[in-house]
Amino acid sequence: MSKQEKFEFIQGNLACAKGAAYAGCDFFGGYPITPSTEIAEFMSGYLPKKGGKFIQMEDEISSIGSIIGASLVGKKAMTATSGPGFSLMQELLGYACIAEVPIVIVDIMRGGPSTGLPTAPAQSDLQQAKWGTHGDHPVIALIPNSVEEMFTETVRAFNLAEYFRTPVIVLGDEIIGHMREKIRIPEPGELQIVNRTRPSTAAPETDLVTTPYHALGNDPATLPKFGKSRIHVTGLNHDITGFPTSDSEMVGDLNTRIIAKIYEQRDIVDNFQLLEVEDAEILVLAVGSASRAAEEAVLELREQGVKAGLFRPITLWPFPKAEFRKYAKHAKWIVVPEMNLGQLKVVAERFVKLEKVVPINLVNGEPLNPELIISTIKRLV
Repeated sequence: MSKQEKFEFIQGNLACAKGAAYAGCDFFGGYPITPSTEIAEFMSGYLPKKGGKFIQMEDEISSIGSIIGASLVGKKAMTATSGPGFSLMQELLGYACIAEVPIVIVDIMRGGPSTGLPTAPAQSDLQQAKWGTHGDHPVIALIPNSVEEMFTETVRAFNLAEYFRTPVIVLGDEIIGHMREKIRIPEPGELQIVNRTRPSTAAPETDLVTTPYHALGNDPATLPKFGKSRIHVTGLNHDITGFPTSDSEMVGDLNTRIIAKIYEQRDIVDNFQLLEVEDAEILVLAVGSASRAAEEAVLELREQGVKAGLFRPITLWPFPKAEFRKYAKHAKWIVVPEMNLGQLKVVAERFVKLEKVVPINLVNGEPLNPELIISTIKRLV
C-alpha cells in the first residue's frame, strides 16, 4: 500500500460531500432536510475555508435558484435535499434544463408521499427524477449503492454536468446516505475532473457574448459558456442569442438538441454493473441499496445451483436499455426488488413481456433483505 493512500471510515453523505469537494464544487445553496443534512453540514465548514461560498436558503425553491445563479457566473454549484424538497425544485430544474445550466442536485430519498417517513429508507423518487418537471427535457440521474460510489458518482455527476451543460441528479437513499464503510480517498489528479470552457467574447469592451447558444451540435465546446461574461438567459424557448423566439424551426431544434446531446453520447453517460448475467435464467434488476440485497441473493442462489444474475444500473437515467434488453431477452423471469410500489418495474415492462416481470415491493420503511429476494425467486424455479 502506498504511503500516499488515504482511507476513511465514513458515512455515505460525508463521502458525497467530499466527492463534491474533490470535483471542485465552490458553491452550495441548500436547506436542511432529513436524511441529507450531513452534506450541507460538511459543505458549510469546508467551502468558506477554501474560498467557496455556502448559503442556507429559506427553502428548497430558493436553494436551486441560488445554485443556478452561481453556475451562471462560473461556479461549480450543488444542492442536497430529500423527496419533499426535490418536489419543490422541479420548476427551476426545468429552467436549468432549457437554459443548459450545469448544476448537481443530490436527493437522499426517504418515504413518502408528503412528509412520509423522514428517517426511513425508500426509493420513492426514481420516476420523479425522470419526469418531475414538465415538458420534454434532458435527464441524467446516477444512483450509487455504496459509500465509495457516493464519492465517485458525485465526482462523475459534476463532470457530466460540466461536459453536457445540464443538471445532473444523484439519487442516494437513507441507507446509503447514513451507512458507514471504509473507502479510499483518491489523490488529487487521480480521478478525471471536467471543467467548462470559458467564453470568448465578440465585444471585449462590453464583455457581451452575443451568441452563447450558437451551435446545434453536441460538442461541448459549442454549448453555452457561462461565467464572467454577459449573456441572455431565459426559461423560454430561445434562439442562438439566448433571447426568446416562437419560430417553430428554432423551437424544434432547441427542444431536440438539449436531449440529443446526451442520448447521442451514451458511451460517456452509461454506467452499470453486471453479475452472473451471461447465462442467467432469472435476471434481477435492482438499484441503490436494494441492489446490495440483490447481489447477496444472486450469489447465494448461484451456490444453490440457481442461474440467477444481477443487472444494476448506476446511471439510472438515461436507462441503459440496450444492455438490459441484451440479457433480459434470454431470461425466463425478470425480478425487480425495490423500496416503492413499482417505479423500476414499469421500466422493465417496456422491454420484455409483462408476464415475465416479477415485482418485489416494500414501502414500510424497512430495508429489503436478501431472504425476501431468495424466497421469491425459489417460487419461480
